[in-house]
Amino acid sequence: MTSATDETTDFQETHDRIREVYGEVPDVLAEGLKSLINTCRTASVETSGASSEANSGASSGNPLWDHRDVVLITYADQVRALGLSPLQTQHRFLTDNGLEQLIRCVHLLPFCPSTSDDGFSVADYLAVDPEFGTWDDIHALGRDFDLMYDLVLNHSSQAHEWFQGFIADNPQYAEFYATADPSEDLSSVVRPRSLPLLTPFETPSGTRYVWTTFSADQVDLNYANPQVMLRMITTLVEYALRGARIIRLDAIAFLWKQIGTSCLHLPQTHAAVKLMRHVLDRTVPGTIVLTETNVPHQENISYFGDGNDEAHMVYQFSLPPLMLDAIHSGDTGVLADWMRSLSLPSDQTTYFNFTASHDGIGVRPAEGLVPPERIDRLVQIVRDHGSRIGMRANSDGTESPYELNITYLDAVADRRTVSAAEHSRRFLATQAIMLSMRGVPAVYFHSLVGSPSDIDAVKTSGIPRRINRHKYDAEELNAALSNPDSLQRRVFEGYRRLLEVRRRHVAFDPKADQEVLDLPTDGLIGFVRTAADGQRVGVIANLTDQPRTIRIDPVKVSYQCDVLAQEDLSNAMPLSLRPFQVRWLK
Repeated sequence: MTSATDETTDFQETHDRIREVYGEVPDVLAEGLKSLINTCRTASVETSGASSEANSGASSGNPLWDHRDVVLITYADQVRALGLSPLQTQHRFLTDNGLEQLIRCVHLLPFCPSTSDDGFSVADYLAVDPEFGTWDDIHALGRDFDLMYDLVLNHSSQAHEWFQGFIADNPQYAEFYATADPSEDLSSVVRPRSLPLLTPFETPSGTRYVWTTFSADQVDLNYANPQVMLRMITTLVEYALRGARIIRLDAIAFLWKQIGTSCLHLPQTHAAVKLMRHVLDRTVPGTIVLTETNVPHQENISYFGDGNDEAHMVYQFSLPPLMLDAIHSGDTGVLADWMRSLSLPSDQTTYFNFTASHDGIGVRPAEGLVPPERIDRLVQIVRDHGSRIGMRANSDGTESPYELNITYLDAVADRRTVSAAEHSRRFLATQAIMLSMRGVPAVYFHSLVGSPSDIDAVKTSGIPRRINRHKYDAEELNAALSNPDSLQRRVFEGYRRLLEVRRRHVAFDPKADQEVLDLPTDGLIGFVRTAADGQRVGVIANLTDQPRTIRIDPVKVSYQCDVLAQEDLSNAMPLSLRPFQVRWLK
């Protein structure tokens, strides 16, 4: 039980965190957070020893993560069938295929009622869209998997009751949304999309120009108003109480607005993340904070803070474009050098490794790492493969590539020119590397099942990102995976095999050390993972279309077998690799 002295000290820390954001301690926020923390503590004492939906990792002494952690990224309505809600249907698909044995956590992309952007324009933060199912469906899924939710906190939908109150001049919501005078110089503001920054709305008191970073329907919340901060932190805690082990802070980098700046990664934004982490640690300890910042690497990892006060995890946004560059250029040197540069500030932090998600493949995270001409080549390859390029507006009025809109499967090879067998080998090589790297791996549903780019969805909707957001009918999905010679079946079975083998090796724990090997950079890359108990796995990859033979320093990697190929080997003999083969040596 918390003593009075400890409680006083704790709330002083809360006040310090609030002051970092606002320069003062607004009473409404201080009192609101004190009430929230005390309520959660009281509930925790009352339910001590009983089962609870809330995550209890740190509070029960369990580690934040281990080698069994793999996250599946998926939409709540990813799979549909008659007679079941989409959430129930997807749950059934996952368990029918034994994936609860291979995947520990399911990241449900925004499942709240929404008016645009496939869920990222939230109209009610605490409801489940009835088209997808119910909270009971989510809690049922949570009995077989840990859960990860999105907090879409930069903006809400125009349809949200807060915004409706704002445009009705309801004084309760008068300062809930960020506004600006369109005559002011906003040229320094970093834009993720080539759309107007301000959108006019008519109110009884006149026209209000509201900040709309992502679209006119996605209206930016005003965190300079402590009432907004309190509402959103309360929502954050509620998500953890409703079963979220990991909470993704969507588009967090844009949170704070200050005219005359880039409005990106401002000190108040970092302070806001620290405040959110502070409150979660005191209300639902063990909940993992993940920041989503699709920016160059050094900017991205700044959200680790000092290693103990900000994000537990950050997305490894540089990995997808660097892996793609390596497999197309034949030069693995950039990828290897970047991997050597990776470090973590504490054992309370790790990377969220992925190659694909609901968004495109970000180009900005490769800036400063890959020569511009090689980025241009990736853009051209994606266009040659029949896919799309997302653009962003620059301050000088020009546009630059922002993301590659294509499934990662179709980005690594052109299905029109390679066989299904070779295509799957190329793709699974990239996934085997990602799954091996230090951090928690995340697998997008469409990578798992080998989905093709959905060009028809782009043409029908006019939305380039729909290219890798295909929603399946259950019969359609089962039929696609039933043909043993099809690309989708090859990818699905190959991926399941990778996950099955990975789960058996503690050297893939996020805490295990990682050392990049000195190998030829003409398509080869290798590294060694070493667990705390000394267990090692050497990862050697050939990302070329030619067989290779190399010798591995037995001091770095002493091995007797390849656990992926189930092949006995000897350190005394040269190591052979087929085209696009990845070996896990032990």
